[in-house]
Amino acid sequence: MTRRLPVPAEAVDEDLLDTVRQSVLAQNGPVTALRVATAVRDSGRLLGAAGSLAAVERISAELNGLGPLQPLLKDPHVTDIFVNAPDSVWLDRGGGPEPAGVAFAGEPALRALAVRLIAAGGRRLDDSSPCADVKLDGGFRVHAVLPPVSAAGTLLSIRVRNQRPFTLAGLVSSGFVHPQLAPVLEALVAARLSFLISGATGSGKTTLLATLLGLCGPSERLVLIEDAAELEPDHPHVLTLETRHANAEGTGRIDLAELVRQALRMNPSRLVVGECRGAEVRELLAALNTGHSGAGSTMHANSAADVPARLAALGVLAGLDSAAIALQAASAVDVVLHVERGPAGRRLAQLAVVALSGTALEVVPALSLEEAVPDAGRIVRGPGWEALQRGLGAAAILGGGGAEGGPV
Repeated sequence: MTRRLPVPAEAVDEDLLDTVRQSVLAQNGPVTALRVATAVRDSGRLLGAAGSLAAVERISAELNGLGPLQPLLKDPHVTDIFVNAPDSVWLDRGGGPEPAGVAFAGEPALRALAVRLIAAGGRRLDDSSPCADVKLDGGFRVHAVLPPVSAAGTLLSIRVRNQRPFTLAGLVSSGFVHPQLAPVLEALVAARLSFLISGATGSGKTTLLATLLGLCGPSERLVLIEDAAELEPDHPHVLTLETRHANAEGTGRIDLAELVRQALRMNPSRLVVGECRGAEVRELLAALNTGHSGAGSTMHANSAADVPARLAALGVLAGLDSAAIALQAASAVDVVLHVERGPAGRRLAQLAVVALSGTALEVVPALSLEEAVPDAGRIVRGPGWEALQRGLGAAAILGGGGAEGGPV
């Protein structure tokens, strides 16, 4: 009888994977590493220690994780994973997309993973519902698109949540927040100024919002309203309300605007909307104008100066004209914090104050990061600095003095 040599880890083939996969799925109950390891042992293949571990890890990832994408999660800096085709996988570690160095066996394998991930989030992905977005246990936000909506094949986008709460000190050490802006942010929260965080997709808006909420006093009651729960501030008293999609019959939908109305009945110390992008802007601004100070939200905008136009566009969706939205926003929002992502990574680029000029809403720069200067830039004061300083009620912040347009 010929003795079979152990199979090395890199030789774990599709036949073995399929055999073990069918064995595990034939049993009821959750897929655990122990069940996978038992199925690998019962397959009769001599894999050796390294091969067995590789097989268990790979099959567990396919049945319970992200499949071939699972190894990418070993890098704690990965924030996004993009799959454009079976052989086109990219990741983002803060500096923009870069090749991930992994691939799928083919389009069927990619589609199977997308369908499984969406199903795990309680929704379906098929020809009748070719686009879906879900939140999964473990901190993943998954968006998938199937053909023919996607001309190139199955598309998969995965947002990976950082498992450790962000702190202001951590954002400073990582370069996200300039050291001289840290005391301003602390004073902003302490003074209960209401704020909007603007920026592009993936620029760090949610990260900054969660960090600022972590600065709130422990006795404060935070009510968070999100389309898909992503905010996890380091705070002892947090309540999260999440929207609900319509069911197969097209009923049962609960949107952000309804959740804002419900949250007002929950006696929130701070009302937070994870992202303001629709008609809920009317309810949010109305709430901020009825005594709910210290609130926060995020908004997509290319710059702080574009926020008035963005608010006006959202106001149209809510049935408000530009003059009405300007009047509401001027008295409801105190500060705009704009974040950007460039070659140096994600940065808090500007703090600006909100003012009313006639019937037009203005966002006036108060503190801006001047990137052109070496050593991570410097903070330059703008025409809105005095108004921001009055709102903060802290004349000693940034040392006082200094001319407009000059460095801090």
